[in-house]
Amino acid sequence: MTQHVTISTPQGPVTGVQRDGSAAFLGIPYAQPPVGELRFAAPVPPEPWTRPLDATQYGPTAQRRPFAQVTTIPEPCVPGAGVLNLNVFTPEPEPRPGAGLPVLVWIHGGGYVAGSAASPWYDGAAFNRDGVVLVSLGYRLGIEGFLHLDDAPDNRGVLDWMAALHWVRENIAAFGGDPAKVTVAGQSAGGGAVQTLLATPAAHGLFRAAISVSGAVMQPQRRADGLAVSELFTGRTGVPATAAALRDLPDDELLALMDKLNAPEPGGQPLPQLTLAPFADGELIPEPVPEAFADGSASPVPLMIGFTHHEFNGAAAAFADAPVEAARGMLAGLGFTPDRAEAYLALHSASSPAQVMGQALTDTLFRAFGSAVADARAEQQLPTWLYQFDWAPVRDGQPGEAFHCLDLPFAFDLLDAERVTDATGAEPPQRLADAVHGAWVAFVRDLDPGQDWPAYTAGRRATMLWDTPERVADDPLRAERAVWTA
Repeated sequence: MTQHVTISTPQGPVTGVQRDGSAAFLGIPYAQPPVGELRFAAPVPPEPWTRPLDATQYGPTAQRRPFAQVTTIPEPCVPGAGVLNLNVFTPEPEPRPGAGLPVLVWIHGGGYVAGSAASPWYDGAAFNRDGVVLVSLGYRLGIEGFLHLDDAPDNRGVLDWMAALHWVRENIAAFGGDPAKVTVAGQSAGGGAVQTLLATPAAHGLFRAAISVSGAVMQPQRRADGLAVSELFTGRTGVPATAAALRDLPDDELLALMDKLNAPEPGGQPLPQLTLAPFADGELIPEPVPEAFADGSASPVPLMIGFTHHEFNGAAAAFADAPVEAARGMLAGLGFTPDRAEAYLALHSASSPAQVMGQALTDTLFRAFGSAVADARAEQQLPTWLYQFDWAPVRDGQPGEAFHCLDLPFAFDLLDAERVTDATGAEPPQRLADAVHGAWVAFVRDLDPGQDWPAYTAGRRATMLWDTPERVADDPLRAERAVWTA
């Protein structure tokens, strides 16, 4: 029989579900539903309530249709208007205000156009077991979250993240959490969200540490880039890029407009693009994220940052029979000079052109930028820990790849969650989950991952290589970085 528990929050009473040693409060609104006049507005705090809010089921998600999956993460689409909601998983079966537990706030991935906070991969059970409150949040995606509109605030998705963090600061004590011990974390677009929040002055002070997992920052998007995407939207769809023109469109029509915006040019290479993403609007986000890290204006809070070894290498299947000239062409399209392209091909001389193309996507989108962030922070002597997730499943006797999202079930210690073995194979190593999850818990609790994992410095570039067994290596990306920065 399901047991319920009701607690009082500053907004009103909330009823959640008691579990084995923890409690889950799902679908709590941190802002009013973004509909009508609020559809493209900054998030507005919810009205207080007096009767207990039913928080026993996940709330509506901004994802309105299944996303073309490059991973096996289950991402439920839950209908409804109130997409600005969050979930709280707490170790306190009957939460005690003032318990002072550390808090991990999770921002999901999905390329800023998809993803779901209702995924079973983001359940907080293991973090609760280890004394951490976990909060997962939903936010506006795609056009509603990130398209520049002439009559609406920019970066509405970023404003949503900040509104959720403000909610955590004001309410998390009621769930046993300490508002002064908040770590913000996310993967892929969520990792990019973390990097964006670090570069957003108005968000500073809302968290004391950060974890960026496979953070996706496609390019240093300036205000001009955001305006160019807006013009492209109107040119491709014939619809003005204004809240007035879009506000009353049903979800299906808005999604169809987004498809038109993101369609590849005739004859163009179907490369991943983040056309709808945070950009430096000059106000909320003063400058592009890479520049904020380079000049030291990003938040100096402790940061754990990393990536998997083969993030997007699976894209190589699309280029299976590509000649080496195709690889050169892709490298040029990714910004490699001819000399750098030849050096990159030489570095991967044992790989096929298709494999080179897949690794180039991985390096350009994830590994090079993550390493650059670590290097910039090391020069500024800021507490930083860099990792690379190297473990990969063996399939049909052949070694696989450490692809995008593979590390998440290990970090959340949820190897038995739905569809995990589709990614990991039948027997994922619990020992590795213990190590990765343990490092996360230590970092959230103590601001240091422990486990003999030294901070990343300019002199050593210590990097945790998560494998079985895991090990710390000094400057393991030396050869790649020499090409990336040439």
